[in-house]
Amino acid sequence: MRKVEVFNKYMNIKKYFLYIYIFSLFIIVTLFIVNLYLALISLFIYVVLAMITIHAFKQMKQNLQQHEKKMFTQIEKASNQINEHMPIGVLIYTEQLIVEWVNSYIAKIYDDKVLIGQSIKDIFNEELIKVIHSGEKETWLSSKPYFFKVWIDHENKLMYFFNRTEEYEIKDRYEREQIVLANIYLDNYDDITGNMDDNVRSQINSEVTTTLNKWAEAHQFYIKRISQDRFLAVLNEGVLERLEKSRFHILDEIRTILLDKVQGTPMTLSVGIGSGNVTILELSKLAQSSLDLVLGRGGDQVAIKNESGKVRFYGGKTNPVEKRTRIRARVISQALIELIKNSDQVFIMGHRNPDMDAIGSAMGILNIVKSTDKAGYIIFDDSNMALDISKVYEKTKLEKSIYESFKHPNKAKELITEKSLVIIVDTHRPSLTIDESLISKANQKVIIDHHRRSEDFVDEPTLVYMEPYASSTAELVTELIEYTPNKKPLTVLEATVLLAGIIVDTQSFSFRTGSRTFDAASYLRKNGADPVVVQEFLKEDLKTYVRRNKLVESAYLYQETVAIVKAEPEEQYNNIIIAQTADMLLSIENVTASFVIAYTGKSEVSVSARSLGDTNVQVIMEQMNGGGHLTNAATQLKGTTIDEVENEVIQQIDQYFDIEK
Repeated sequence: MRKVEVFNKYMNIKKYFLYIYIFSLFIIVTLFIVNLYLALISLFIYVVLAMITIHAFKQMKQNLQQHEKKMFTQIEKASNQINEHMPIGVLIYTEQLIVEWVNSYIAKIYDDKVLIGQSIKDIFNEELIKVIHSGEKETWLSSKPYFFKVWIDHENKLMYFFNRTEEYEIKDRYEREQIVLANIYLDNYDDITGNMDDNVRSQINSEVTTTLNKWAEAHQFYIKRISQDRFLAVLNEGVLERLEKSRFHILDEIRTILLDKVQGTPMTLSVGIGSGNVTILELSKLAQSSLDLVLGRGGDQVAIKNESGKVRFYGGKTNPVEKRTRIRARVISQALIELIKNSDQVFIMGHRNPDMDAIGSAMGILNIVKSTDKAGYIIFDDSNMALDISKVYEKTKLEKSIYESFKHPNKAKELITEKSLVIIVDTHRPSLTIDESLISKANQKVIIDHHRRSEDFVDEPTLVYMEPYASSTAELVTELIEYTPNKKPLTVLEATVLLAGIIVDTQSFSFRTGSRTFDAASYLRKNGADPVVVQEFLKEDLKTYVRRNKLVESAYLYQETVAIVKAEPEEQYNNIIIAQTADMLLSIENVTASFVIAYTGKSEVSVSARSLGDTNVQVIMEQMNGGGHLTNAATQLKGTTIDEVENEVIQQIDQYFDIEK
């Protein structure tokens, strides 16, 4: 019987006896009036019984106290036994996260340490500190060979450690043995082996297959060649983890082993991997989606996508080899014309703070739209223009049909319908477009871009023409114009701005320039493009020239070959000046990569990154939520300081070069 129940029973009995004695006393008083002799006898009996009752209650109270003491002794003994022997750790900590007390279970596990008075961070790890600060109540903690499920009582500053080693090992084994599918593709197999005789091609096939089979055998997974240029691999999460630690060195092996046999042209590998706790069918879709993503980024890479859509990239060290064909350009052109004809109107949109490539591509697409006699509009915000774009915009005022096609995003929202077609040029990332909300208002969306594909991508596009092998989007649009049936002749302004887009993105045909680039430039020149006007567009004022040189003056070398510029915190620059400064730094001897960091707004810091090809600045910028090309990339970060961004850039550079080593 519990203490409260015993005490209540004692008080109830005492109360009943009290009532009886009061009633008896009343009767005795009455007897004194009726019969004195009988009253005296009754009073004597009453006193005797009262003394006996008082003694009995005293004895009962003593027994109750002894019972209570015995019960508390037993509880304390049991509590000590539980505290000493139960497999649950208990830890009390202070506000400063200092250990104040631990039970014997925790003390035995850390028997080589004096825990009391130490910081939780020193005993365990920083992850536990983060969990405490975040307010979370549960977390896993590894303390080899044990794994604990830790429950945290933030209010009382208590932590309970439940030994879940067996559960964790089963869970870990289950996760590590989950199936992973990989699609492996030889990027340029057809181009390399197309003109080879059968014997050499057979040797190439044998060597590639042998290399991949040895790789699979070394890491214990299954691989099967399913066509001349494709392989299918089946592995598990544990194997995938080992492959990630090795940074997928197979990419380097395939690239290196074939150099001699293919006359200096390396064969490259693209791998798309699907992982996660989903069905085999979903895994296959994830693997194919990953491979599409890799090919959209130029190949020679590995992409791993899980069920959440998060993608991890490895590789991408080489410049993509041009392998697009004019047949594809013609097919895309025809498909684009059909989409335009089936829409009620077309809206053309580039990225925020448009450059020459974006505005030139938009004007080129507008020309194609006019060839179909459909209404076309370029979404444009004239409130924030660079000097070169403002010059183009002023020129359009002389050509009424073009000028009237420029619409502010707010006006476009009023005009757009579900049957409208939205064409996005020079970007594929919704977050970088002039107005992301316009994309969701149309059912038909087209992407034309020359950047390597990133994770951030337009949902369910109808048509995608992404060629990272092209110098610029203006080059791609020029080819589409060439294949447009019943095409409307380019005006001098349209041809000139398209040519300016190519010149700017190739730095006057010195970077990322192929034979198709010169073909496109030649076509534009034939159609009236004026190089003199291009130079007029690209001229800058003295103030801009001086500000850019001021940035160059503040450059310093990091790791001997990387030039870094950090602008003054009180200065703000536009993206054009930052990009031009990064380009200029590459002309300095021994500089192979450059990073320019500057404020482009009150709370926005931009980074423009360039390289000569040895350093993949795209990978570095992607780690900072940016993107771009292997040799040309950038990012914009909000809610941070220029010093913090500089430290992060240096950290990412260190990490990149550590991996390369």
